[in-house]
Amino acid sequence: MLRKTITAVIFTFVVLGMGCTKETGFKQSVHPILLKNCLSCHSVGGKGYAASGFSVESYESVMKGTKFGSVIVPGSSLSSTFVILIEHKADPSINMPQRTEQQVLAAQALAEHDKFLKGWKIPMLLPEQIKLIRDWIDQGARDN
Repeated sequence: MLRKTITAVIFTFVVLGMGCTKETGFKQSVHPILLKNCLSCHSVGGKGYAASGFSVESYESVMKGTKFGSVIVPGSSLSSTFVILIEHKADPSINMPQRTEQQVLAAQALAEHDKFLKGWKIPMLLPEQIKLIRDWIDQGARDN
């Protein structure tokens, strides 16, 4: 009898614990990443804004997307164009953030110096940053 009770209690904690993932907030987690890595191009007057109409200045502007349409699908990071771009899974000419000329030259110099580094990619966003963005989108991309 005691064993069944203990099993039931453990099962309850496991089931309840499955839904207890920490919510990722836009204001505290995602927006600072966007401001640090994207704002210089994706704000009014920036090169990226001029080309796409996409701004990271506010939650509303991020959710508005580009002049071509939305880039965030709340609840689905897999369907969000934004994630495809920041994971560098699109055409290199539109992956984000773009490499600066200095980064491209540094990568070329390293590749010329060491054949092992041919094809080496400069990481743009850290994997932890991409995970935070994915989590936020998968949790509904709320303004929190």
